[in-house]
Amino acid sequence: MIELAEMFRRYGPAYRAKDHDRMLPSHVAAMTAIEPCRTEALGGHLYQCADCGEREYSYHSCKNRHCPTCQNAATTGWLAQQQTLLLPVPYFLVTFTLPEERRPVARSHQKLLSNLLFQTSAAALQALALDPRYLGGQIGLLGVLHTWTRDLAYHPHVHYLVPGGGLSPEGTQWLSPRSAAWLVPVRALSRLFRGKFHAALSTTGLDALVPPQVWHKAWVTHCQPAGTGTEVLAYFAPSIYRIALTNNRLETLHDGQVTFRCKKRGGAGWTRLTLPVEAFIHRFLQHVLPKGFPKVRAYGLLSPGRRQRLPQLRALVAADLPTASASERAAPRAPASPRPTPAAPQGCRHCGGCLVVLGRLAPHPREPP
Repeated sequence: MIELAEMFRRYGPAYRAKDHDRMLPSHVAAMTAIEPCRTEALGGHLYQCADCGEREYSYHSCKNRHCPTCQNAATTGWLAQQQTLLLPVPYFLVTFTLPEERRPVARSHQKLLSNLLFQTSAAALQALALDPRYLGGQIGLLGVLHTWTRDLAYHPHVHYLVPGGGLSPEGTQWLSPRSAAWLVPVRALSRLFRGKFHAALSTTGLDALVPPQVWHKAWVTHCQPAGTGTEVLAYFAPSIYRIALTNNRLETLHDGQVTFRCKKRGGAGWTRLTLPVEAFIHRFLQHVLPKGFPKVRAYGLLSPGRRQRLPQLRALVAADLPTASASERAAPRAPASPRPTPAAPQGCRHCGGCLVVLGRLAPHPREPP
């Protein structure tokens, strides 16, 4: 099986030499970090089997947040932490997507436009929820930025996991939505989101780069019930510390062509796509975020500054439980955690015996491929 790190080691230097003047620093940093992942260049440990005497090497990972091999422990920890913040209410998954005409500008000004996408979508959803015609209360939002499609094309959108209900303006009552299948009107939400994004973009001077008709078409906004929220968290978790690509989706690398698997629309099975290596690397790098850019953000009742009030919220929710349905009162189920990839071997690959650490391996520079 081919791995992304191996692909970068073989083709990365030529790719950077060709496009170095046009590459973002974050793209160069990601490539150069991933290339030596799990190799002697980063050092590691030497183990020996206590039963058969065989020796095994375990090299360190690069820990880059875009590497498909790393960060499994961090992912598991994030998921466990978020589970403790869930409220005993039904949840909704709300998605905001930028129109296709906006995406070239978003890709060229990734940090600015991604911030605007977060800020305006969260503001639109909170404003509509405060309207007494719908919910009339303050809500909480946990948002995750995704920039990819199934075939790694550029498609920026934000998913929000939203508790079904909100805190009354007086802060004394938990307000449940009118229906378990409905939070706020999606068409009104789409128009409000479009208006807020247009107003925010106008202050940046970039609105001239957007075709005028984009402000008159309907923007895609979607809202659907999400049960207790645990399944959505499990869906979010694998992409928190890496791009939505795993090494097991890479099938072949032959004659400068990469073949990888991607899900069909609707999730009905898989299909295969073959691209030139240069085109594949370009697709991967366009999802590398600027250094330090937070792809997970919380707003409203779930914002970090208000989490100390979660016990009070749970008490208010409990007071409202007699009017809730049995499914709404159900305790959250613990989702299957992502399978961790341990830094050290679990057992001898020859006999399954216990491995004992013999020593630490110092980093050793690799020869160019």
